[in-house]
Amino acid sequence: MRKFTVIGLTGPTGSGKSTVSRFFEENGFVIINADEIARESVAKGSSCLKQLCTVFGNDILAPGGSLNRRLLAQRAFSSEENTRLLNDITHPWIFLRVMKICRENIDSGNNKILFDAPVLFESNSDIMCDCTVSVIAPRKIRAERIKKRDGLSEEEVKKRMSAQKEDDYYVNRSDHVIDGSLTLDEIKLKVREITDKFL
Repeated sequence: MRKFTVIGLTGPTGSGKSTVSRFFEENGFVIINADEIARESVAKGSSCLKQLCTVFGNDILAPGGSLNRRLLAQRAFSSEENTRLLNDITHPWIFLRVMKICRENIDSGNNKILFDAPVLFESNSDIMCDCTVSVIAPRKIRAERIKKRDGLSEEEVKKRMSAQKEDDYYVNRSDHVIDGSLTLDEIKLKVREITDKFL
């Protein structure tokens, strides 16, 4: 029997994953954020970045050789096919890095881990999780959050959202679903109901 717990957290952009993640942390879980690891994977000069240039064009590099993230996002989220190409390049590197971080935490006694991954199911990373939690929210609320958070235009928001799965995709694959449009107290209670199972 495993002496540690890994919970996978996912959901579409703007659904409220960051809020849910924070409440898991308050309940003693170490957070591994796939987006942060993804940023490491595209560091200047990395093999991952070179692959992205081959697929999406060398002009996704800023003058100093670092990634122009906004331009990559515009191209990668312009269609489902381009999003898949982005994921095919970055996912293997991210998965191996996550496994290494999990092992380091477990070896140091941190046996409750939350893996926050927007594409948890698409990357098959749910295979390493004891349970999965999806956060969903109405499209209008998500669009408003994305626009405010990332400073995007209406058109950019639409493109980003259209490149992602519908709510049913997450609901049908998850052990638990949290409505990210609930109040903070309600979300906190939902998280506690889940974490109580692993105390």
